[in-house]
Parts: sequence; structure tokens; C-alpha cells
Amino acid sequence: MTLYTIMSMEQVWEGAFNNYATTREVSVQGMLMQVEPMEEGRARIVRLLDCPLERYLDPSFSPGAIITLT
Repeated sequence: MTLYTIMSMEQVWEGAFNNYATTREVSVQGMLMQVEPMEEGRARIVRLLDCPLERYLDPSFSPGAIITLT
């Protein structure tokens, strides 16, 4: 693909490569998941890493869901 633009390359690629170092892996109810820590001991689920297959269908553990870390 060729992109013809008058914008500088810095503007074109700005925000394209984000560093997601703020995530961490935690185990909740026997499931290993990657989460984004939030305030007050809560976290947003990024993805499930290791869990039983039926848990993937549980909407309370879907990506974007907020969980409480204990």
C-alpha cells in the first residue's frame, strides 16, 4: 500500500505502536488472565490466558469486563 500525504511521518505513525506494559497476569478463581490494573483494587480484563473452555462463554469474564482483585 502506498500512502500519499503531506503529513510528516511522525504524525502518520503517532500512536500506532503503543506499549502495553501496564498489563499484568493474575489468577482469579483458578483462571489465568491478563488485566489492566485500575484504581481501588479493580482491573479490566484484557484476555483470558488459561481457563476451562466453558469460562470463555461467561460474559462476566469477557474482555473489557471489570473484576475485583483480592
